[in-house]
Amino acid sequence: MKHWVITTAVVALFLSNPVSAEPLKNDDVIKLIDAGLGDEAVIAKIETEEGDYQTDVDTLLSLRDAGLSSSVIAAMVKKASAPVALSDSSPDPLVPHYAGVYLMDEWSEEPQMLRIDPTTSTQTKTGGLLGYAITGGIASASVKAVIPGSEAKHRAPKMKPVFYAYMNSSEGNNAGTFSTGFGSAVQSPNEFSLVKLKQKKNRREARIGSLNIAGAKAGVMDKDQIAFSYEQVAPGVFKITPDQDLEEGEYGFVFAVTGGAGPSGSATGAGGGARVFAFGISED
Repeated sequence: MKHWVITTAVVALFLSNPVSAEPLKNDDVIKLIDAGLGDEAVIAKIETEEGDYQTDVDTLLSLRDAGLSSSVIAAMVKKASAPVALSDSSPDPLVPHYAGVYLMDEWSEEPQMLRIDPTTSTQTKTGGLLGYAITGGIASASVKAVIPGSEAKHRAPKMKPVFYAYMNSSEGNNAGTFSTGFGSAVQSPNEFSLVKLKQKKNRREARIGSLNIAGAKAGVMDKDQIAFSYEQVAPGVFKITPDQDLEEGEYGFVFAVTGGAGPSGSATGAGGGARVFAFGISED
């Protein structure tokens, strides 16, 4: 009777497992089998719980020697090879997400991540051409990426929001999201520029180049960039935080500035497009 009580307690512990959210591992399955749980119950737990199983040849042989049936071992192999389920809203940074940039919604009743859809600017505007022409190029002309819409879809009511960028290429879904247009992809937030976007009627603008008598510059100007910090929390997963409070307005993480024709008509690279992950800051 004593043995039956101990076995029941062990089985109940592993069935409920309310304390730990850790995925099941090989040793957990062996413990369940040793506790006297039948194959059918163990397989049901393998199929319904998150698992992190080692299934190389040597390990499979050791599982057999530990007394696991071929049915239980097969369930572990099947679980280990199953595609990873991706999320587009889980507030847990360690849960696999679709590639992209997410705004962490910490102000709603139920926290969640808000996926920011990137906008690729296919239109550019050139400003300051008159001054550029009158001064013979002494005054700079600026090239601006045009982003449709006057406001971003997602807005934060806090001045220092938190973002997460998922760039893990092993998910096989980041080629389009983070493509630079040069046959490569962004590898870390260090390749982003955080800028405040200028609001116009039905559009927003980001300066992505300039041209004067000294030459042309492509990319976000240093003085337009807002400093931010980032840390890697998992392979290909980065937490991003602005270094300062942001004023109310429109912002965006800009990257993938591509080449194009500058104000003079020559290939300067200053007239390219940009991909922008836009968001807003609003106090209300």
